[in-house]
Parts: sequence; C-alpha cells; structure tokens
Amino acid sequence: MLRATGPRYVSAVTTPPAVELRPPNTVMKLARLGSFHQSRLSFMRVLLRRLARERWTFERVRFDIAEPGVGVAVYEARGPERTYSLVAFAHDLPADQRSDRVIAQAWDSTYALVDGVADDATIERLAANVPLQEAGRVSAGELTLSRANRSVRLFEHVVDRLAAGEQPEPAKLDEVGYLMRTTAVYGSGKFGLADRERIADRPELEGPFQAEMLTVFLIRAFTLDLVEHLATLRSPATAVPMDPALRRSLGVGNATGLGMAPFVINHPSLFSNWIVAKETALARVRALPTAGLEAQTRFLELLERAQVNAASWRSVHELQMEKVAALVADLDALADIAPALIAGPEPWDRLVRWADDALDLEGQEQLVSLVLEPYSDLVDDLATEMGSDEGAFFAIEGSMTTSELTALVADVYGWAIGIDWDTHHETARAWYVSEDKLEPRMGERHEELIEPYESPLAPGRDAAKLHADLLAWDGEATVAAFLLVHPEHRFVTRRAQQSVAFPYAEIRDNTISADVLPIDMLRCKLSYFGATRFDPRSDRWVRIIMFRHAPFPDELDDLPVDTIDDWGYPPLGEVGAR
Repeated sequence: MLRATGPRYVSAVTTPPAVELRPPNTVMKLARLGSFHQSRLSFMRVLLRRLARERWTFERVRFDIAEPGVGVAVYEARGPERTYSLVAFAHDLPADQRSDRVIAQAWDSTYALVDGVADDATIERLAANVPLQEAGRVSAGELTLSRANRSVRLFEHVVDRLAAGEQPEPAKLDEVGYLMRTTAVYGSGKFGLADRERIADRPELEGPFQAEMLTVFLIRAFTLDLVEHLATLRSPATAVPMDPALRRSLGVGNATGLGMAPFVINHPSLFSNWIVAKETALARVRALPTAGLEAQTRFLELLERAQVNAASWRSVHELQMEKVAALVADLDALADIAPALIAGPEPWDRLVRWADDALDLEGQEQLVSLVLEPYSDLVDDLATEMGSDEGAFFAIEGSMTTSELTALVADVYGWAIGIDWDTHHETARAWYVSEDKLEPRMGERHEELIEPYESPLAPGRDAAKLHADLLAWDGEATVAAFLLVHPEHRFVTRRAQQSVAFPYAEIRDNTISADVLPIDMLRCKLSYFGATRFDPRSDRWVRIIMFRHAPFPDELDDLPVDTIDDWGYPPLGEVGAR
C-alpha cells in the first residue's frame, strides 16, 4: 500500500495527497499509538455504514428466557446475499463466579455467530458447547465465539427500575456505560471456528474484524432486550421499556488483557494498512486549501461533543487520569483557536501543525480523528484498503545484497541499534504463551525462569543483533547466503524487507524494556475497533465500551443513511451525554 521514497512516505492507494503522510518515526511510537481515538475508519463504524447502505434487516426469531435470566435467544441479520445468526445463551451465574479474567470457567452469557440460519439441531449442538467456551467445541459453521458478564453496578439497578415502572438514573448509566462486558470475542479459526480464508471474499466481511463487530452489535441488542424482559417477568403489571435515548447511551463493555497486545507485532502488513489508511485520510484533509461553512460547522459541533466526552471520561488508572485531564485542557485550548484557524487558508494543515506544538499526544490524536469527520467523501473509501493478504508477503528476497539489507535495517530500526541490549533495564520483560490458556503473557526476564519460552515479540532487539552480524559480512554477498549461516535472523529479515512496502508495520520502541506499557498496544488496536472510554486497570489490561450511542438493529431502517454514522461522540443535550 505504500512505497518508500527516502525519508518521505506517500500513499500508493490512490493519487497521493499534496501533504506528506506523517513519518513512521513520528506515528509509530508507543506513547502516540496509546493515544489513538476512534475515527471514521474504525471497524464498528465501517460495519454500521455498510449495514445501513445495503439495507440489512434484523429479527429476533427466538427469545426463550425464563427467570432469573436463563435460556436462549436468536437474532438474525439478513443481508443482500447471506444471513448470520447470533445464538445467545443466558445463564444464572453466582456473583462469586463473575470475573473478567480469561481463566474464568463460567459467564452470565455466552454467544456464537452462526454462518446462516440457526436451526434447532444447530442450537442444540451449540447449547452443549458454547457455554463451555474453550472447553467446548464449535465448527466451521460458526464465525465467532464470545462470552460476557453483567455489570455488577448497573444491571440489577436497571431491571429494578424498569420493573417498578421507572427509568434508570441517567447518572448511573453514564458512570458505567454498559450492562454487559465481554471478556473475549474469538474468531479466525479458534476452537474450531471458521478460518478467515473461508469468509474473506465476502463483501460484508472483507474488512478487518467485521464478523466480530457484528457479534458485539447483536450482543448489545440482546442485552437491552434482556433487561426489559427480566423487568417484565419481575413485575408484569408495572414494567416499562427503557427510554430510547437511555438505551442509546449504553454500549457493550469489554475487558481486554495481554492476549490482544502481540497482534500489532505479529501482523505487520495488516497493521501497516490500518495506519496508512488513517494517515492517508489525514493527509487528504490537510491538503484542502479551504474549509466550507458546512465542514467548519460540523467540526466545531463535534469538537464540542468531544469535550463532553472527555469531561465524562473516568478512569482509576493514574496515568490515564493524567492523560484525560490533559485532554480536557487541550480541547478547551483547541476550541478557543479552531474557529479562526479553520476559517482561513489551509485550515486543517494549520490546525494540525498548531496542535503538534501546543497539545499533548492525547489531544493531538483526538484532533486527527476530529478533522476526518466532516469529509466522508475523502475518508470512507479507504476502509476497503485496510485488509491484507499476509501470505503474499511471507517470502524472503534472498537475492538482496547484505549491504542493501544493512541499509534497510538501519533505516527502519535505527532507534534500536543505539540501545544497549546488555542492560537489564532494556531487556527487563519477556513475552511468552501460558500453558493453561495458550494466551500471551509478559513476565520479568531476570526474575522468572521464562526466557527459554520467550515469544519473538522484540523485533527491535532482534534487528540490532541482525545489524551487528551483517556488518561482519561482505556487502556484495546475498541475503540467502547470509541466512544459511545465520538462520536465526530469518524472522527479522522478513520483517525488515516487508517494511519497504509497509513502512508503518513496525513499532519504533522497545517492546521488552522495563518502561514498556502493553496498554499502549491495546489502546491502539481497540481504537481501530471503535472503542471509547479507555480505562486501564493496570499496565496490562483495560476496560472499554463498544457501540455506545450507536443505533440499534431495529433503528437502522428508520434513519437516513447519511446520518447513520453520527454516533462516534456523545450527542449534545441528550440523556447519557453528560
């Protein structure tokens, strides 16, 4: 998707914009990646735009849930060519068994997304396996597997209030933001699910994580239906449905840990395509010579909504609390200067340049997302460029000379070559895979006996070793000859060569140092999902909200297609926006 031209990187997706893309050494630092926000290119928003544009229909075809919330429900999503069915199992989980940990054995609800219509035989088979999650077995006829737990703070409050004929307290809803919190949404062949190759050619699923996003979208509908149903079961005479504005203010929570972090290292071409799509969108907007009145008005409205969002953002993590406080101040400063800057020439480029000097990273990246919002015509087509056929870039170019590879490694990994990799500080952490759950973990290299089990998730260190060995070789020798002597360098050689086509593939930071914050990797990936309200609970796991303020499946038909995407920021003056 990209071609390198010296230190300058321009998009090869379409006609390059007049403004250069921000260089990888700027974008790919962990602190910046850990400050990304959802945008028009986030996968949830891409999904809902397609569902609305193609006029998908949705139906709750089964809802057999008994008190205290046990049973099965089925939701069908019907598109132009195919139908997908979410099969949801509700359980009566004792409070002492409710956990965000991946090692949990039981959940309040479990789910599978079925490829097609879920008949009685399919539901019976899933009922024997899906509640067990990893301990069960699903088939290639299922695309995703998921589970979720009720919010201890909010679920019963909502059921109680609705059963009494009253609406839940808006402040309580806003404090939490969800009724169910998923702890995993698996796909891509895990536990017997359909492999990615099986569905990759389907237009509705060709983008990254579209099956998973559809799963969460339907889980949200099930969750709100469930609380209203339980309220009716509890008090048929007095129960009322939830106010539509209150409903919209709730999303689906998610607790994500280290299992997600290695993804951005293990999928370099895919990750680069995500970054370049957003960077290309930013460059296109920055290249505009003027901003029309409609675009100015839209931006300022969304800036105000972003201020509302930042002011209501709560976190228990000290680092995130500091970042949110800085974001609030930055958005206030942005609101003061933006009206004048965007009314003049080169409005968005001038605004971004001002932010680079005046705002912290959190504020800079919030601005990046905001400036894309008024320009669907310049941005939305890039969503189709965010996938990758990773196998096509797996082969190593053995005919490259070692001098060419040395120069390439120095260009991409220059930051790593200068690190003293013999110090405990720079090699403090080691990534490995747990035996119990086969999930990525991070441990203390010099305190635990984990180094023999280390996963290759430190490309910077590996590149520095490669560079040192390359310097001892005749520069005219081929990479093939070099790797025959040093096969241990095949992995990072492949990565370095891929960077010619995918220069945003590599994080430009040490991923095993004592200072590394895995939550930066989590935040980056989740921002591309479209997540909001990032709330780290340590440096290794985070809670977020998905689809908050989005329309529900039954509302898509009632909304004009050109307004279906107006939910990325809380609405002004409505319940749940405070």
